[in-house]
Amino acid sequence: MTEILSQDEIDSLLSAISTGEVDTEEIKDTGEQKKVKIYDFKRPDKFSKDQLRTLQMMHETFARLTTTSLSAQLRTLVSVHVASVDQLTYEEFIRSIPNPTTLGIVNMDPLKGSAIFEMDPSVTFTIIDRLFGGSGETMKINRELTDIELSVMENIIVRILSNLRESWSAVIDLRPRLGNIETNPQFAQIVPPNDMVVLVTLETKVGEVEGMMNFCIPYITIEPIISKLSAQYWYSSIRKGGGSENLEIIKERLDNVKLPVIVELGGINISVKDVLDIKKGDVIKLENTKINAEMEVKVGDRTKFTARPGVVGVKKAIQITGIVEEFSDELLEGLKKGGEEE
Repeated sequence: MTEILSQDEIDSLLSAISTGEVDTEEIKDTGEQKKVKIYDFKRPDKFSKDQLRTLQMMHETFARLTTTSLSAQLRTLVSVHVASVDQLTYEEFIRSIPNPTTLGIVNMDPLKGSAIFEMDPSVTFTIIDRLFGGSGETMKINRELTDIELSVMENIIVRILSNLRESWSAVIDLRPRLGNIETNPQFAQIVPPNDMVVLVTLETKVGEVEGMMNFCIPYITIEPIISKLSAQYWYSSIRKGGGSENLEIIKERLDNVKLPVIVELGGINISVKDVLDIKKGDVIKLENTKINAEMEVKVGDRTKFTARPGVVGVKKAIQITGIVEEFSDELLEGLKKGGEEE
């Protein structure tokens, strides 16, 4: 807190300086003391503040994706957000987590080495309870998982890890794979105890139960891409669409997107009373539809093609006769083939 001098104190100080009672050099030397920063050589800083901040932004995306996927799977309100991103030794991380717990050994392909995804027992047993039909209430259980519970948690962790690929896509095309699950931290020695790691701590809330999930990445694993862990590189990759690697990922995902293709024979407006009176054998005459007229083919809710009806073997089919809006030749051929197969 800054001390404010009164006018009398200022006058007395100026008088003391003028008479030589106070040495100005001593005051100057006191104000120019060097600041000393303590450095622990047993725990060398491997990550800069900018790199840690970039990792935090990447995993905030991972947390949002995990929130959505877990909420849908557990059918309850799930909240996941990044609490902290720290660098520490692997031994410190192992000592900080409970025993037993849920430890997933994650292969970080194409990066060398493995990482660890750890889930607090309170979160683990709440998820298991929800999936087995329970309400997901707080349970104070301190035991190892059974074989059935391990199988269930393996599927959950695999689903969570699938979100890592998208959150890391601006830096590298990461393909994480779950190796095995351990319950004793002492059996998960992926690096020497004194090696530095970066620890991403995720505060997790499933319903009313709160706990932690930790993602531990050794420095030797992340070292090949350490130069890319900067906010400038991360933002520039996002603006450019993530580069060619991301483009391939987007294309791969779009290949599996299913769109409804609907062929309209015609239409008519009738009253609700007429609809209720319809019986088997009734004939409904469609408006503005001739037997030799071309039909409209809709992709989603937009008319894209015209076509004629027919059969292929014993199956009903259509033959594309025209394009209403321009499509690529590749997509057109795919739709023609799909129509013939139907």
